[in-house]
Amino acid sequence: MLKGISKLISPELLKVLSEMGHSDEIVFADGNFPGASHAARLIRADGHHIPELLDAVLRLFPLDQYVEKPAALMQVVPGDTVQTPIWDDYRAIIARHTGLAEPFEVVERFAFYERAKKAYAIVATGEGALYANLILKKGVIADSE
Repeated sequence: MLKGISKLISPELLKVLSEMGHSDEIVFADGNFPGASHAARLIRADGHHIPELLDAVLRLFPLDQYVEKPAALMQVVPGDTVQTPIWDDYRAIIARHTGLAEPFEVVERFAFYERAKKAYAIVATGEGALYANLILKKGVIADSE
């Protein structure tokens, strides 16, 4: 165990976050996402919800400050009437850590899957909300941090 690091962040996740470089992407996948078939590196976080993981990760992980939208969401399939209140939770967490009010691009479902295949890692969570998948693009850590 280490001081100051959330118990939600496993050693494997901590290692991956540390290995990632500027502009590498990580996917936080809900329980329905086909993570095992899409991941170059799959990290299991079963039983955890994405908002709590997002909050813990953003204490350690800067978002890319050189792009307009350093996070991406999976677009709701046209005609699907599901609501996505979890997006508001993500927005509030990201704003609290970064000051960004609108950090998201919304990516069509199959384009999101293709982007996930290229991500540095996928974190498979127990998140039950629909359309809860989230991609984060890593930023730069300055010497003063």
